[in-house]
Amino acid sequence: MKDKANKFFVDAINKLNLASAELNRPEEDVVTYSVCKNSQLAIENYLKGYLLQNSIEASNYKSIDILFDQCVKVNENFKKVNLSDLRCQSHKIDSTYCNEVSRVINCHSIADKLDAFLREEKIIG
Repeated sequence: MKDKANKFFVDAINKLNLASAELNRPEEDVVTYSVCKNSQLAIENYLKGYLLQNSIEASNYKSIDILFDQCVKVNENFKKVNLSDLRCQSHKIDSTYCNEVSRVINCHSIADKLDAFLREEKIIG
C-alpha cells in the first residue's frame, strides 16, 4: 500500500504544480477549469495517499469531505486544514467545477495548504 500511496502523493504534487502554473498566467488567459480540476485532484490524491499510507483502502470514499473525515479519524491534526471554502467538497470528484478566477484561487489555496500541512507533518518530503 505504501507504493500506491506514494503514487497518489506524486500525482497530487504534479496536479498542484499544474494548477499553480496556470494561475501564474495573466488573469485573462487563466483556464479556470484547469485550475479547478487540478486543485481538486491534488486534494483528493493527497487524502487518498494519506489513507493508503495508513493501510485504509480509499477507493470506497467518493467525495473530498468523506475522504477528509477519514483522515481526521486517523490524525486529528488534519483539522488544521480548513476545507470550508471548497464549494465542491461534498460532490463526487469531477461532478462540478468553478468558472471564476476568484473561486478557483480558493481551491488552489486549499490544495496548497494541504500540501504544506503534509510536509509539516513529514508525511511527504
